[in-house]
Amino acid sequence: KAADVGADLVGKVEAGIPEDDPRNPATIADNVGDNVGDVAGMGADLYESYAGSILATAALGVAAVITSYGMESIAIQINYIAMPMVLAAAGVILSVLGVYLVRTKEGAGMQALMKSLNRGINVSAIGIAIVALPLVYAFELNRPILMWLTIITGLLVGIIIGKATEYYTSHEYKPTQNIADQGESGPATVIIQGLSVGMQSTATPVITIAVGITIAYYFSGGVENTLMGLYGVGLAAVAMLSTLGITLAADAYGPIADNAGGNAEMAGLDPEVRKRTDELDAVGNTTAATGKGFAIGSAALTALALLAAYLEEIRFSLVHLLGIETVEIRGVTVMVETMTMQDFMSYYDVTLLNPAVLIGIFIGAMTVFYFSAMTMSAVGRAAGAMVLEVRRQFKEIPGIMDGTATPDYARCVEISTKGAQKEMVAPATLAILIPVVVGLIFGVAGVLGLLSGGLATGFVMAVMMSNAGGAWDNAKKLVETGEKGGKGSEVHKATVVGDTVGDPFKDTSGPSLNILIKLMSMVSVVFAGLIASVGANGLMGQLMSMF
Repeated sequence: KAADVGADLVGKVEAGIPEDDPRNPATIADNVGDNVGDVAGMGADLYESYAGSILATAALGVAAVITSYGMESIAIQINYIAMPMVLAAAGVILSVLGVYLVRTKEGAGMQALMKSLNRGINVSAIGIAIVALPLVYAFELNRPILMWLTIITGLLVGIIIGKATEYYTSHEYKPTQNIADQGESGPATVIIQGLSVGMQSTATPVITIAVGITIAYYFSGGVENTLMGLYGVGLAAVAMLSTLGITLAADAYGPIADNAGGNAEMAGLDPEVRKRTDELDAVGNTTAATGKGFAIGSAALTALALLAAYLEEIRFSLVHLLGIETVEIRGVTVMVETMTMQDFMSYYDVTLLNPAVLIGIFIGAMTVFYFSAMTMSAVGRAAGAMVLEVRRQFKEIPGIMDGTATPDYARCVEISTKGAQKEMVAPATLAILIPVVVGLIFGVAGVLGLLSGGLATGFVMAVMMSNAGGAWDNAKKLVETGEKGGKGSEVHKATVVGDTVGDPFKDTSGPSLNILIKLMSMVSVVFAGLIASVGANGLMGQLMSMF
């Protein structure tokens, strides 16, 4: 993103040269950055959700079976472990089949291209829905028909979030068109309108996730057994991610098309080639935005499953690390191995009246904002270094602007690479340390509050930033098609500023929040034994008990 912002600010705004022009020293770094961030980065993010949802669901399945059928129900436990894994495996095969259905005719427009991509994704999802029905019976799951509907719910949640993201970020629809309209009165109103669109766009994903969790929880038996309900939520997350193969391919389509356009511009190919790559790039912007929405939704469901898995790891730690086989809850002795989720809540006093929980929620919400500030500042600092380097080359290397000299592309790539590696140390350290510190001081209740606050705030914040950035980007693309005066106009300059602000929103801070909420959950699971060892109320509780 540092290369992208630097290339736009100095190249398009200051020097007045087109995007991807070979005279811009930051062009190569910009194109490389698209691959690193939007292909490798998004792939790693979705793979983390994919693996996390499968493992968390399998762990919840074992716990749910033990609380329902007892410790001796090994065969049933194996069925509940295998179900998410087989469902994911079926999704891999069906994704491959879906890829082969993505075909279009020569000279197809944006609508035809989008229809072709959606055909492959939708067929894969329908295939999962069909395959899941015999699977729920084969593995003898509790309430098979309702479990199947839970899987359908997970698929629908992914599709609805994708469509909502497309509506708020594609220049085919009003929200993005309104941002372009605001360009007539300058960059300030473009930014204000973009923030408004981003905030407004949070409603549909939040309501969709809420409805999806409700259906999955109650359909899978959450009223009788909380763990079974959470297993259903985890299964919905696995279903949503089961078509990851084709979803990720569609998401990677965006930067590939963008780079193809950049190569055409740099090589000075026929304008017809650039026209075609621009069509592909416009579709790619929409698929990339849709992919980010999908990634955010899947991260939320995965983090919820990991939240429940954290308590299961606490159970394991109490029995196998600390040797505690029974605990006393409200005067009743309960076996740790068969404790229900409600027993855990009572034992650790996980209520809103417990200050440790409230403190955890506040710290979780704060962490999201502070983490976002750190990543955005990182882009700003790295982009500043890039801007100075591009200006230096324009000034010190004669002949760049008239095309008789070659810019030092490698230096810009080096600056962005070193800047990215250096600037990510502090945010990563924050995400790892916060759950451990809160857990040691406030105990299990504090960690549950932290993860809940981080999940709720992080999900909404990620949707807002990703969609606002995508809308700013496509508003600029709309103007570049010839609307509102086209390239070089005052409206175009205003939307370029909006797009530049939106770059760290949609490609750095927004997607990185997915990592934050999952990483905090995973760190909590890893350090569950340490946190359980400091007692039910943490070090703060031990300290207060001394007075």
